[in-house]
Amino acid sequence: MAVLFGGRSSEHEVSIRSAASIIGALDGQRYAAIPIAIERSGRWLEPARSAGLLPAEVADKCCLEPVEFWHEPGRSRGFDLVFPALHGPFGEDGRVQGFLDMADVPYVGSGVLGSACGMDKDVMKRLFREHRLPTLPHVALARNETASRLGEIEECMGYPAFVKPANLGSSVGIRKVASRTDLSAAIEYAGQFDRKIIVERAVDAREIECAVLGNDEPRASLPGEIVVRDGFYDYDSKYVTDDAELVVPAQLEPDQVLAIQGLAVDAFRALDCAGLARVDFFIENSTGQVLVNEVNTMPGFTSISMFPKMWSASGLSYPDLIGQLIELAFMRHAQSREIRFEAS
Repeated sequence: MAVLFGGRSSEHEVSIRSAASIIGALDGQRYAAIPIAIERSGRWLEPARSAGLLPAEVADKCCLEPVEFWHEPGRSRGFDLVFPALHGPFGEDGRVQGFLDMADVPYVGSGVLGSACGMDKDVMKRLFREHRLPTLPHVALARNETASRLGEIEECMGYPAFVKPANLGSSVGIRKVASRTDLSAAIEYAGQFDRKIIVERAVDAREIECAVLGNDEPRASLPGEIVVRDGFYDYDSKYVTDDAELVVPAQLEPDQVLAIQGLAVDAFRALDCAGLARVDFFIENSTGQVLVNEVNTMPGFTSISMFPKMWSASGLSYPDLIGQLIELAFMRHAQSREIRFEAS
């Protein structure tokens, strides 16, 4: 199994941590992990150099035999499956998935459409509304529209609000704003990470997450909760300062658990996801309403990530989780081979 990690993304370092956790948990009696790192420049590294980016104890578990990737079906060599442990653009957004589809190679996770829709928060929320899923209102704008649309954004969203790059994860590029000055600066900042930006109203709410696993018949885990001591769950809270408490399973009423699990599966299907996803929610404190925030089609797999923690609390260990993802990838690839390419 080739494990892709790194990538042309501001989530490059997070991807390396995810890959290390995946390889470390892999059942070495059943699977051989071949590390393939992608540099920030986009250059793909051979296994021996790729292993040098991983912790020594993980690198020791890797297979370092040469591999070949080709866009033509049947020409790739040295592996039979790809686990794209890539987060953000040029990895989680459908680009790599499209290449692997062209190469006729099985891979873990969603295909081109699900990956692309899961990456673009504007398109994602439009699909949520199309499927009548409760979600926060938002405004989308291009980064060159800032001056002309500040008044419209203030009227629609009010303050406080959150400004985000439309195509990014791990809370990179996000700022909370409380004034026009803050809003303008936050849009300019988010525009450094993406050409499209979204603005959402802030909500006083609990932050809940739920993991989904499966292809045509997905199932949801027990939900977890993120309790942030100060501010919001930004990049530093996730990966640097560790000042957020992860409560798994979340302390919820049985009917809330069922509602969140149902909405998680509905959101997964609305985006045409496959394999896995983490669905993030808000439970508004004033009303108790459950709101779908977003879907992450390749959630973090680090040692502190919520996706494996939620499945562990649901009775599925990390090694077994990886094994099921591999099986789902082979099943989906087998189904794709049943599609006809001739008109008659």
